[in-house]
Amino acid sequence: MATEKTAKNKGLFIFLFALVFIAINIVAYWLVWDKFYGQSPTGAEIFQRRGNWLLMAVYGLLLYVFAQVYGASRIGTLKPGELLFSQGLTLFFADFFTYFQVCLLALKMANPLPMLGMLAVQIAFSAVLCFGGNKLYYAFYPPRRILMVFGSSMAEALVPKMMQRADKYKICGAISASKGLEAIKERIKDQKAVLLCDVSVHLRNKILKYCYEHAIRVYITPNLSDIIVGNAKPITLFDSPLLLCRNAGLTAGQRFVKRAMDIVISGVGLIVASPIMLITAIAIKLYDGGPVFFKQKRCTIHNKVFEILKFRSMIVDAEKDGQPHAAVDHDPRITPVGRVIRATRLDELPQLINILKGDMAVVGPRPERVEHVEEYTRQIPEFSFRSKVKGGLTGYAQVMGRYNTTAYDKLRLDLMYIENYSILEDIKLILMTVKIMFMRESTAGFNQNEEIHAVEEWIGQSQDGE
Repeated sequence: MATEKTAKNKGLFIFLFALVFIAINIVAYWLVWDKFYGQSPTGAEIFQRRGNWLLMAVYGLLLYVFAQVYGASRIGTLKPGELLFSQGLTLFFADFFTYFQVCLLALKMANPLPMLGMLAVQIAFSAVLCFGGNKLYYAFYPPRRILMVFGSSMAEALVPKMMQRADKYKICGAISASKGLEAIKERIKDQKAVLLCDVSVHLRNKILKYCYEHAIRVYITPNLSDIIVGNAKPITLFDSPLLLCRNAGLTAGQRFVKRAMDIVISGVGLIVASPIMLITAIAIKLYDGGPVFFKQKRCTIHNKVFEILKFRSMIVDAEKDGQPHAAVDHDPRITPVGRVIRATRLDELPQLINILKGDMAVVGPRPERVEHVEEYTRQIPEFSFRSKVKGGLTGYAQVMGRYNTTAYDKLRLDLMYIENYSILEDIKLILMTVKIMFMRESTAGFNQNEEIHAVEEWIGQSQDGE
């Protein structure tokens, strides 16, 4: 069972893993620069020893920035395959920008083959680093044993998710919050980690204090109030601490910068993508002669309704009965052209027009259908909290969530984005979207029998006490 000392050592392991990743790739770039680019007349004239060191430092900085964005050093958090994919993206973008930097220094288009060869070698090394490092990590840090304290059936949905990361978490027992504080303390006292899932605030506070006193790690599924308070500004009134929750959404300055960024990105995006959009429009028109665009009423900031634009991927009148019908795998309503543009996400490109018009933002909560917003709001009145900002082409819930993420979880993710908003976070989410686009769409990952078995096992643990 991991101790607090091993938990601190875990941070050192992750730091060393990241350091090795960056250091080895800087050495690779040094060798390529010195052999293929640094000896050119222009390179020799501009760079002496100190200049070369600066060049390596810039490359290291690029690796660090993209590694932070894509989680290239998140060993123990990401599965080996996803970690390798993250490192591959990090290396691709770092090498891509570095190549153009080399071209600027040489005042000409440099030979790209050495950089491409370097990228291939780097990815091969990353494969060894990721899979080897992952085995070493779990040899030192086995899955953390966790006792679950649950307050409602909501916890059942969390069990299959935890089991998907059996390499990281292991639920060794469960107890209902209805058993009372003393019974919970008795179960907790010999644990090193506890998961509190949908436990009442009053009881949760007592459990938290007990765990704090005994240095027991606590995982909490946050409610909406937790997320709002989590970004509160600490202030003091003389000698009394206060927490300030502004609850006003984005500031005027943030809205101005965000809108300016939306105009630039959507404008440049439309110019760059215009040839692809033209070809897509022609293909849709030639297939069945129907309209090129699909329009649908969606909700954005302050629940304002607008018409979202997409390239039509289904047959004409796919919802002729007037009722919303979600697309399913092998949906017969999707045309052959539609399957291609859905798989490549090209059907989303017309939303750049919505962004340029101001209906949407590049980053924000997913603009939901009017019918869905009305239904979700009936079930969860706080669902309207998402409307404090414009709907977005991408966003925190779109990047971090799954295809089958519940409305309540979407709300929590979107509220985390709103309450922790920054321009840098927007930029990070845009870059992370690139990663999501090239990954197979996330699903629950469990078949129905596995989920039933997981929940039955969890219920049995809670009844048996172990």
